[in-house]
Amino acid sequence: MEAEEEGAGTMIEDIYSNGGVEKRTKPIISSEQMDVEAYASLYSGRTKITRLLFIADQCGNQSMQLEALRMAYDEIKKGENTQLFREVVQKIDGRLGPAYRMDQAWADNVDRRAEQRKEKLENELNSYRTNLIKESIRMGYNDFGDFYYAHGALGDAFKNYVRTRDYCTTSKHIIQMCLNAILVSIEMGQFTHVNSYVSKAEQTPDALDPVTVAKLRCAAGLAHLDGKKYKLAARKGALSSNKNPRGAWARQLCITLMHLLVLVYMQFLETGPELGNNYTEVIAPQDVATYGGLCALASFDRTELKNKVIDNLNFRNFLELVPEVRELIHDFYSSHYASCLEYLENLKANLLLDIHLYDHVETLYNQIRHKALIQYTHPFVSVDLRMMASAFKTSVAGLEKELEALITDNQIQARIDSHNKILYARHADQRNATFQRVLQTGSEFDRDVRAMLLRANLLKHEYNLRAARKM
Repeated sequence: MEAEEEGAGTMIEDIYSNGGVEKRTKPIISSEQMDVEAYASLYSGRTKITRLLFIADQCGNQSMQLEALRMAYDEIKKGENTQLFREVVQKIDGRLGPAYRMDQAWADNVDRRAEQRKEKLENELNSYRTNLIKESIRMGYNDFGDFYYAHGALGDAFKNYVRTRDYCTTSKHIIQMCLNAILVSIEMGQFTHVNSYVSKAEQTPDALDPVTVAKLRCAAGLAHLDGKKYKLAARKGALSSNKNPRGAWARQLCITLMHLLVLVYMQFLETGPELGNNYTEVIAPQDVATYGGLCALASFDRTELKNKVIDNLNFRNFLELVPEVRELIHDFYSSHYASCLEYLENLKANLLLDIHLYDHVETLYNQIRHKALIQYTHPFVSVDLRMMASAFKTSVAGLEKELEALITDNQIQARIDSHNKILYARHADQRNATFQRVLQTGSEFDRDVRAMLLRANLLKHEYNLRAARKM
């Protein structure tokens, strides 16, 4: 015990630096409001409009809300979606002046041209179907899908894109159909369809070009992120809570969540730099860095973070586009937790305005904080909770509750001295652990020997050869 106390004493100074209490000269990003115009410029098409409307609905700042609505109004008038135009005008409610009121003449003109265009497409498609020209029929359905998508009828667009499948004659046609179906499915929030069509595209016989592969990786990452599988785990845990102890259920929930986060990150990890600005109708390269970086922080330990994120040349290119995420990852790896958490706090307001990430921000932040607490305590025999609370910029009472939850979930092997405010590590019984390893090794050896004897007897009696002759 004296040796342990002595060892703990020599680590007191290390504890201070482990939480980032030391003075840092690197500036922390400011918590200024989002530059809506710069943000919107990263995207194109319908997703640009839906992201602007999401910002207008979610932000509490009236000037930002009006700026987002103004840009959405201008963007919609470049297209043909009159229904969405009416919704935006209603949300503006005259707050932007006469220039942003209902333009009935424009809407009527667009609707009239849409009817004419629809009638023309129907006549062309009927002609193609009469002549049984597969390529023309495929293009006819594809044109119909584009028409409905432009006018906001996403369900009809999806049906027409999917109908082209029966008339696809090359792998290129199948990939185009899958990408169109994926685009509409993401807009509708039908992420089960996204996974399905990503798999179909990957199963085409011809090799996919790097840009298509990058698009599919991003689509799969969004599907895993929005799948919310951890909620299903929570429901199952609630149903079986009468049979299983709370700790076991919580551990299972945590494992399921970690598996989800790894799935999300691995998709973005595999996204190549070829993506560039080729998929702005769905996602920007900056999003790849943000989504992948946060999921990696929430799921990887320091070694994995080093090998799979920091030393990953492809992903490093994406991280360079978002210096804040890059810096907080480096701070986490360097054990400067106070700085890392401060970066996260400054980013939080803007992340809550992201249409895909907002529902996961609290979960990701909790997982990252828990991971930081676990890594902070890991090297030490004992930790002063006052110093630890100072490192994480929280109260001692609040820190105790967090540590209690992690100890209960068996994520930290320790006990808390509430009187002296010290966390003591609970070391495993080395003697018992050695015996368990010996028994496991013996079981594995016994299994391998039995398998070898069985194989030897099969070869001796020529069992495989006789079976082959009978066939």
